[in-house]
Amino acid sequence: MAYDRLQPPQLTAKTNKKRLLIISLLAFAMIFVSAVCAGVVVGLRERHATPVDTPIRRKPTQAISRTCGKTRFQKLCVSSFLQFPGSLTAGEQDLVHISFNVTLQRFNKALYTTTSISYAQMDPRVRSAYDGCLELLEDSVDALSRSLSSVVPSQRGDGRVGSTQDIMTWLSAALTNQDTCTEGFEGLSGAVKDQMVAKLEDLSELVSNCLSIFAASGGDDFGGVPTQNRRLLASNDVMSGENMDGQHLPKWLRREERELLDTPATVIRADIIVSKDGNGTVKTITEAIKKAPEYSTRRIIIYVKAGRYEESNLKVGRKKINLMFIGEGKDKTIIAGAKSIFDNITTFHTAVFAATGAGFIARDMTFENWAGPAKHQAVALRIGADHAVVYRCNIIGYQDTLYVHSNRQFYRECDIYGTVDFIFGNAAVVFQNCSIYARKPMPMQKNTITAQNRKDPNQNTGMSIHACRILPTPDLAAAKGNIQTYLGRPWKLYSRAVFMLSYMSEHIHPGGWLEWNTTFALDTLYYGEYMNYGPGGAIGQRVRWPGYRVITSEIEAAKFTVAQFIYGSAWLPSTGVAFLAGLEV
Repeated sequence: MAYDRLQPPQLTAKTNKKRLLIISLLAFAMIFVSAVCAGVVVGLRERHATPVDTPIRRKPTQAISRTCGKTRFQKLCVSSFLQFPGSLTAGEQDLVHISFNVTLQRFNKALYTTTSISYAQMDPRVRSAYDGCLELLEDSVDALSRSLSSVVPSQRGDGRVGSTQDIMTWLSAALTNQDTCTEGFEGLSGAVKDQMVAKLEDLSELVSNCLSIFAASGGDDFGGVPTQNRRLLASNDVMSGENMDGQHLPKWLRREERELLDTPATVIRADIIVSKDGNGTVKTITEAIKKAPEYSTRRIIIYVKAGRYEESNLKVGRKKINLMFIGEGKDKTIIAGAKSIFDNITTFHTAVFAATGAGFIARDMTFENWAGPAKHQAVALRIGADHAVVYRCNIIGYQDTLYVHSNRQFYRECDIYGTVDFIFGNAAVVFQNCSIYARKPMPMQKNTITAQNRKDPNQNTGMSIHACRILPTPDLAAAKGNIQTYLGRPWKLYSRAVFMLSYMSEHIHPGGWLEWNTTFALDTLYYGEYMNYGPGGAIGQRVRWPGYRVITSEIEAAKFTVAQFIYGSAWLPSTGVAFLAGLEV
């Protein structure tokens, strides 16, 4: 659904019915989650045979104390367990499951109570923040539900089971969602904000605790670098001798999927054809997204013919999975817009095109936000979809061009343009064989290529720029070094970004990286460089922050490759996009 927040919302009878239905469904969902939780508790009681007349203990058990000792918010951890039936008789492994139940239950309650104030009068900026929170809460409930189904699969065998890395990714995304929701209300005041703060209390801390408990139980230890107890995938484990365009292809890449991404768009058999002149299935991308089925188990191909498409805030929602958008070329199929924070909306809602449906792929098109540098935050493309791929695309803007919001993403052979923080977000993302262009900003501004906002040390997120080209646009190059351009700055406490085996032009400042605010995060971030080259790649005058490191170990660098950073359950090969699994160039 595209959001238009320039006018106050007008509530029609149809809208009221729809929202009442949503509230009813949410109430049912809370009853269902409570039933699931009760089932876990019954199992625990049967196993431990606790007498029904045992008085409730006020002090935590040793298992609770040990479990909560692994978290960042220990007092909340203990209190949340003590309030949950069955936790006093639970062992440490049972408490892992209970932590997921506790967190999901609280998120469902927050979503239910937050929806109940949708009828309140709000100005456009508050409405934008509120709507963003609702969307992000729904996404988080879905992510936590999938995580719970994975750690406590259905006894009938029909539960959705995810891998360890899947669960870490979904929990990381839920934490990022909550952070984004909170950021939407920054600088605002009033009754709606106060109510939202009260209704969303402790959600971030609960997810953080759940993430810590799961990671400590053997979930994943990629929270810091270097990692341990993780099998290193040698290049010959995942690579085959086939070669295409000078790049290795993985041996398990299916032929039909390889052909799909390499076949000219004009001969692909699409499910939906978008053509402005009426010679397709639909005339607009909005119609195409609406026409695509929900929860598709097969790839749905939407072919967007040449043209400039300026539609209001296009969005591939959470239920629209496995959609692939193919244009006629990045100079021919252009999706453009000019929304910015000056339209009285949040940065989250300025995106010209947004995708949260898992399995999203875009190929051979341009995403452009032409609001201009004076409009500040103005997103061209926002992606929060898991297993997303963007291939041979232009992504053009100024400040905040590309919002790699959350989950796992891969960008290959893309051209990305911007000025301030123009690649930002908290996905686990790899950019490979891309050209990243810094543009000429406004006077007194400095360019920063990345602004990574990893908030928690257990999140398996970060940015890896691998085998790319870091270049200036002609107007910036003509400035002859009078405008400073940096590789990145830390948006959040555990910001993580690496540049590996990439060419850097002379426009990169010798220091390489820029502070966000004096000494903030300088000892908790992880910024790394590995074997970059070119005049901007010299490391002799780089910053001396505790968290910055010149990577000299191939083993450490390999942790940020496709094979180890976003490979997961072999999702990327199924897309058919050529990629380097290891460090080889």
